[in-house]
Amino acid sequence: MSDGYRYRTAVTSLRVTEPDRRLLERTIDHWQSACDIAAEIAWPEMTDAEAVQSAAYDVVRERTDLGSQHAILATRQAASTVRSCVEHRKRGRSTSKPSFTAPTIRYDPRCMTVFDDGTVSLATVESRVRCELALPDEPDGYQDEFLDDDAWTLGESTLTVENGEFRLHLGFRKRVADRETAEDGTVLGVDLGVENLAVTSTAQFFSGRELQHVCREHARRRRALEKTGTRSARLTARRIAGQERRYIRNELHEIAHAIVDEARSYGCSVIALEELEGIYDTISTREFAHRWAYRQLCEFIEYKAEARGINVEYVGSRYTSQQCSECGYRASQNRPERSRFECVNCGSRANADYNAAKNIALRYVRDGPQSSSRTGTRRCALKSGTVSPNGEFIPYPGGSEEESADKSVT
Repeated sequence: MSDGYRYRTAVTSLRVTEPDRRLLERTIDHWQSACDIAAEIAWPEMTDAEAVQSAAYDVVRERTDLGSQHAILATRQAASTVRSCVEHRKRGRSTSKPSFTAPTIRYDPRCMTVFDDGTVSLATVESRVRCELALPDEPDGYQDEFLDDDAWTLGESTLTVENGEFRLHLGFRKRVADRETAEDGTVLGVDLGVENLAVTSTAQFFSGRELQHVCREHARRRRALEKTGTRSARLTARRIAGQERRYIRNELHEIAHAIVDEARSYGCSVIALEELEGIYDTISTREFAHRWAYRQLCEFIEYKAEARGINVEYVGSRYTSQQCSECGYRASQNRPERSRFECVNCGSRANADYNAAKNIALRYVRDGPQSSSRTGTRRCALKSGTVSPNGEFIPYPGGSEEESADKSVT
């Protein structure tokens, strides 16, 4: 991403004994309690991680059986979540003190060790447990790419339990050189949103309506079960949460795969995405509670694109939804409705997300790195052709001489 590191997640199941299973489940219960305790202390104004740690650490250690490092991680998790809620409230959006019910727990290298023999040592509320990683049988599985390469450093990871199965999401990072460049080639722009999870500058739409519907239904069922309050209801709520996460992850994989395929079909050497901070500013918790899904989608696009020799770059998202991709005129009046873009200057009409996707690609084409002699020939991939920084349009074979699709996408 933009901090000088590339991030990847390698997911693997764990083979655990029954005693270790019970111990890990207890540890997750204490983690949830610790996060709730820290959030109670931090709410509603304390958002600095160091401040929350200072205020809540001793209380967490006293009221839970977590070790010192897990107590620190829990306070930081609470601080991050409270900060997100406070930001939403400052924008006038309804929010309340967060609670932690997901059957997950964070680990870092201080409380987790991965060994060369394919096992992992995990801190619990008692002694450490050592479990076997259920890695794929076939050689050179994608997990081995990170486990066996010293360039990848193990960082914060997440342990989840879904339908009784423990899955470890190992987080890795690798330092990368300054912004990778592609002096020549074609750029595919991708806009991320809510109504459409993703739209490309070639007019490929990935609707978010079904995902939103599934999330709302799962949330409704969880709220009903939480009101019941029985142990059986809590276990059912956890199972539902696991189903939801698996569904979302599968949908994101399919979208990322389709976007990379779209880039390949148009001969693109770069996929341009908007910076996530800009996306977070435009969505509410009510609209899409799983903001982490956008980061995961970007990660999926990154590693799938990298395997195909395609670079993924990030550009600022400021005004991409208000600026006309045809004439460049920018005004809030250009977007009279959420899904409709009508330029008040030139009269161009398009789907608002499609217009934003083209702006993202054009922003990278025009503002991205150029060679010292400024001879780069990058182009933006549109539905019926490509356009260069100076506005030269080249239609694809069989395409129209002007991109009429821009005016009528719905």
